[in-house]
Amino acid sequence: MLSVKNIRHWYRADRVILQDVSFELREREILCLLGPNGTGKTTLLRCILALHTQKSGEIELFGKPLRSIPPAKRAAMMAYVPQATTVAFPYTALEIVLMGRVSHIGLGGAVSGNDRQLACEAMERLGILDLANQRFDEMSGGEKQMTLVARALAQQAQILIMDEPTANLDYHNQVKMLQAVRALAEQDIAILMTSHYPDHAFLACTKAVLMRDGLVMAQGAPEQVVTTENLSRLYSTPVTVTNALVNGIETRVCVPIMG
Repeated sequence: MLSVKNIRHWYRADRVILQDVSFELREREILCLLGPNGTGKTTLLRCILALHTQKSGEIELFGKPLRSIPPAKRAAMMAYVPQATTVAFPYTALEIVLMGRVSHIGLGGAVSGNDRQLACEAMERLGILDLANQRFDEMSGGEKQMTLVARALAQQAQILIMDEPTANLDYHNQVKMLQAVRALAEQDIAILMTSHYPDHAFLACTKAVLMRDGLVMAQGAPEQVVTTENLSRLYSTPVTVTNALVNGIETRVCVPIMG
């Protein structure tokens, strides 16, 4: 569904940000992109979203070069979920979600009954339909983030690009978000998410890509690549990956070690 092939990008010729980055995202996969600050994750997302044009390499959506796909058609294939943001006007949650229909109705077009139905269905899928009339700027961080995911669902894209969807959320809302991500993948949506929490790769993802200094260090199933050795190299600090047993459920956890 999404193929990134040997991407290279830089803002200055003497500092290459992305160096031959390659990976694939398939149907129902949840790919977690891990890496320290300044490693090129945001630049990579901007290339995938066609906000930047990479200097070399190719990005393909459903087998077609990204640059050959018109913006409106691209929006029908791929949706972006940013970190929770603020808005200048007192929009309700439903109005925010309806913004996901813009690529279908065009700027200045009238919102139809079908658009409203699709927006409400997107909110219902995430269990937030009761927030429809609540002002976005009065919501909690978790509610805002779920609303932004609903907006992307209303866009009816098959690929979601999520920039740190659990940023600034407490444990309860992190779990709710990761549960929503897993549920969406089961509905044939492919998801690429960035995270600063390696544990999330074990909790919700089917694939992990580890990036450092613009290079892909490792990629594959989280159990194979999110290891003590790889994380310690990735973050330049001692990290151990160990097993934990809680209520009869065994999971892997990542623990930084302080000397």
